[in-house]
Amino acid sequence: MPVVLRRMNCTEQAVARFIRSVLFALCVTLTAKMGYAVPLSVYGGLPSVENVTLSPDGSRVAYVRTDADSRIVVVATVADRKLIRWVKVGEEKLRSLDWADDDNVMLTTSVTSSINGFRLERFLLQVYSVSRNEVHALPGKSLEMDDASHVMNMIVGDPVVRHIGGHTVLFVPGVHDQNGLALFRCDLTTRTTSILRTSDLNSSWLIDAQGQLAAESNYDPETKRWSINAFHGSTPHEVASGHAGLDIPEMIGFGTKADTLIIETVENGGRYWKLLSMNDGKFTAMPEDQVFNDPIREALTGLFIGGVHSGDLPEYVFLDPKLEERWKTVVKAFDGDSVKYISASSDYSKILVLVQGSKHGYRYELVDLEKAAAAPVGKVYAGIDNPLEVRRVTYAAADGLQIPAYLTLPRGREPKNLPLVVLPHGGPAARDTAEFDWWSQALAEQGYAVLQPNYRGSDLKEEFLEAGYGQWGRKMQTDLSDGVRYLAKEGIVDPAKVCIVGASYGGYAAFAGVTLDPSVYRCAVAVAGISDLARMLQWEGRGGLDSRGVTRYWDRFWGVSGQLDPALDAISPIKHIDAVKAPILIIHGRDDTVVPYEQSQIIFDALKHKNKDVEMVTLKKEDHWLSKGETRLQMLEATTGFLRVHNPPD
Repeated sequence: MPVVLRRMNCTEQAVARFIRSVLFALCVTLTAKMGYAVPLSVYGGLPSVENVTLSPDGSRVAYVRTDADSRIVVVATVADRKLIRWVKVGEEKLRSLDWADDDNVMLTTSVTSSINGFRLERFLLQVYSVSRNEVHALPGKSLEMDDASHVMNMIVGDPVVRHIGGHTVLFVPGVHDQNGLALFRCDLTTRTTSILRTSDLNSSWLIDAQGQLAAESNYDPETKRWSINAFHGSTPHEVASGHAGLDIPEMIGFGTKADTLIIETVENGGRYWKLLSMNDGKFTAMPEDQVFNDPIREALTGLFIGGVHSGDLPEYVFLDPKLEERWKTVVKAFDGDSVKYISASSDYSKILVLVQGSKHGYRYELVDLEKAAAAPVGKVYAGIDNPLEVRRVTYAAADGLQIPAYLTLPRGREPKNLPLVVLPHGGPAARDTAEFDWWSQALAEQGYAVLQPNYRGSDLKEEFLEAGYGQWGRKMQTDLSDGVRYLAKEGIVDPAKVCIVGASYGGYAAFAGVTLDPSVYRCAVAVAGISDLARMLQWEGRGGLDSRGVTRYWDRFWGVSGQLDPALDAISPIKHIDAVKAPILIIHGRDDTVVPYEQSQIIFDALKHKNKDVEMVTLKKEDHWLSKGETRLQMLEATTGFLRVHNPPD
C-alpha cells in the first residue's frame, strides 16, 4: 500500500564560506514576507543550490553552492547533513554533476575556446574523488595512455557509467585529433584510459551492462547515408541503414531488453519510436503506453525503465508497477505542487526531487520512502519562497491555428489592463512550459504581465514544428502579435503598453517585431538576436563544416534556397530599419559561439546611421546562454531599466 510521507524538520549545517549567502537569503526572505518584490539580484544571480544529485547507496548528496560566479561542489551526508568535502570549481561554467559510484563525482564544465581557428564551447569532464580529495580531467593526458598526445580534453556527449568486476569504468565520447571522434574507456579504479572505438563520421555508441560495445550509429553528411551497427563480440554488422537529408533516425538507447534498440524517426509529419532488433534487424512498433518525449534509463545497464511526457509540467511514468507506485506516493506527498524527478538511490528507496508550487516554493527535497519522510535539501534561489503565478492560455492565430502559451502575472496586481512583455523562446525548435523560468519571473516581479507563446515552429509535436517551416518573420511572427490582441480583448493587458523581449531566436523576433510588425510594440530588447539572415547563413557554413546540411536546415525554416536567395531580405530585420519607430536595446555576449556578436553590432551601426533610438550593451566574457551571474544580472538590470523608461509598469 502507498505510504504517507511526513515532513521532517532538519537544519542544514553551514560552513563559514556560506555565511554571507545565508545572511543574504535571510534578508531577502524577510523583505519578501514584508510584501516587497524579490530583488532583481536574486533572479540575476546564479542559483544558490543547483545540480543536486544522490549517491547510488543513498548515503551522500552532492550539490553546487554559488557565491557570485564562483561555484563550490559540496558533498554531505544524508543522515545528518554533515559536510564531508568541498571543492572549488571556480568560474568555469558547470553544466552537470552526477555520481559515478559512491566515491567519485563527475563534473561536466565548459569554456569558450578557439580550436583550429574557430570559437566554440568546449565541454570538459572532471572526476572528483571524495576519499582522495582529488580532481582528474578525463579522458585527457593525466592518465596513462600510449597515444595520449593526440587526445584533446573535450567531450562530445554524456559519459556512461558501468561497474565491471569491482571497477568503476566510464565510457566517454570525445575527440582524438587524428581519428576524429573517439570512445574512451576510463577505468577509475586503475586510473587508466584506452580508446575503444574511433570514427571520422557523426557517430554515437551504446555500451551494455558488461561494458562491451553493443551498438553504433553513423551518419555521413556527404552521402546523407545513416547506418546502425550491432556488435557480437568485437565485430560490427549493419542491422539498419538508409538515406536522410535532415531527419536522421536517432538511436535513443536500449529497449527494455539488451538486444533491442529504441529508434526515433520522423515520418509523414509525425515523430515515432520503433524497436529495432539487433539480432535480425527488424523494426516493430513500440507499445503506445511506452512512447514518451524522453526516456528514463536504468543507470548501470542503460535499459529503458520509463519515460517523461512533456506538457505544461513534466509527467514521469515508470514501467515497473512497484516503482510506479513509489513515484505516485512521492508526487501525492507534495499536495498538488509540481514534482520533478532528479535522481535516486540504486534501490529507489530514496528519491531526490525538485518541487515547484505555492505550498513548497521552489526547492530540492529528498524523499526517504523507508522512513516515510521528506527533508528539504535547499531552495534553488535564496530569497524566492513562492514563485509567481503562471497561467496556461490558448489563443487562435489569424489562420485559426491554436497557439498554447504561458502568462506570468505580477505579484499583488489585478489582471486587468496590465503592461505586457512578450517573451518568445529561442530555438525556434524548442518550447516553453509552466516550469520556473527566472527571466519571465524577474520581469513579472517588476510589474509586467509576461507572455511566452509556443508559436508555430515550437517543438510541441512534429506537425506543429513543421507548421513553422518557411514562416520566420511571417506567421511565426504574427503568432506573437495575435497573442497580444487576444490578451487585450480579454482585458488583461493594455495594447498601448506592449514591448517585446527575447534571446537568440527570441532576439530575432524582437528585431522583427519593430521592423516587420512595428505597429504592435512600443519598444524592443534583443539579446543575442539574428539581424542579417544571409550573413548568418554564411557564418554557419564556415570552415568546411556540413555547410550543405546547415543550408538545408535553415532553408527549411526560412523558406528560401540558399544565402543568395533575394527572399532572405524580406525577413531580415537589418533590411527594414526604416520602419523602426520604437526604441531598441541590443544586448550581446562577447563569447557567443552560436549567434556571432557581429549580428548585433551591424544592426546597431545601421540603426545609429539612420538616427534611430538604439542602445547597445556588451556582456564581457558571456556566452550564448547567459551562464555567468554577473553578466546575467547586467542583462536584467539593463532590460528592466530600459522597460521602465519606455513602457513604465505603473
